[in-house]
Amino acid sequence: MTEPRTAVRYRFGVFEADVSTGELRRQGIRVKVNVQPFQVLLLLLERPGEVLTREEISRVLWPEGTFVDYEHGVNSAVNRIREALGDKARNPRFIETLARRGYRFVAPVQRVGDDPIAVAPPPVIVEEQLDEEPEELSPYLAAPHELPKTPWRTVRTLYLLLQLMYVGFYVGALANLAEIGDLFSALSRPAEAMVVLVVTAALLIPVRAFIVCAVLLHAPGVRRKLLKLWAYVLPFDVLWSLAPFLLLHHMNFGLALACTALLVYSPFAQRSLVLMGAGEREPETQG
Repeated sequence: MTEPRTAVRYRFGVFEADVSTGELRRQGIRVKVNVQPFQVLLLLLERPGEVLTREEISRVLWPEGTFVDYEHGVNSAVNRIREALGDKARNPRFIETLARRGYRFVAPVQRVGDDPIAVAPPPVIVEEQLDEEPEELSPYLAAPHELPKTPWRTVRTLYLLLQLMYVGFYVGALANLAEIGDLFSALSRPAEAMVVLVVTAALLIPVRAFIVCAVLLHAPGVRRKLLKLWAYVLPFDVLWSLAPFLLLHHMNFGLALACTALLVYSPFAQRSLVLMGAGEREPETQG
């Protein structure tokens, strides 16, 4: 149990953090934030403009003698705060990451009843963001705070089923090369098409196995790893959205086209599920 804090409130931008109730509000509307992320937010609000190391934060979150992957835990808590604030690691409005050092709160903070705490503009630091999830590749992709709140078990199950679907595509294609070769014979370069199919299927089977194991075993930093891997796998997922056309001997062209249209959305659904917590441990319910 942490010691109770003084009953104060912090205002920054359109947000207000109430220390006594443990609530974060945006223009008066409560924003859901779990206990540990809120504790980290308070630490940052109490010392705006100052760098807080992960070690300092971990000493507050976990008592001495607690065995935990504190770096992953702190990073995860900061990510949760960013989701609640709609903030971004690459272009922060509130929380800035200093690679291999820690975090600092860069927006002006007002302690209610006191004068505003002045925060000088932080120096421009060009450092590789090693500890946070990669920035969205496009402004058209969903941000974490735009995604619905969905039960963790549902999110993880859907994500794993999508991985197994792709494994089924790869194994099924490799098991029916003769039939697929007959389909490819109508192409201008059937040999090259067959090489692409065999090589990508053989390479992506272990990739999917890694993803499934990482999710089931809750590997440290799995969210960041899956988001980084997503950018590399995206072109292959789009390519394999054509998999229904490999079954033209068993379905008509219209049905294959309809299935392909659905599969084009699949990689983006996977990314959303990762942002919704597919690879993380089941969150503790707040009492």
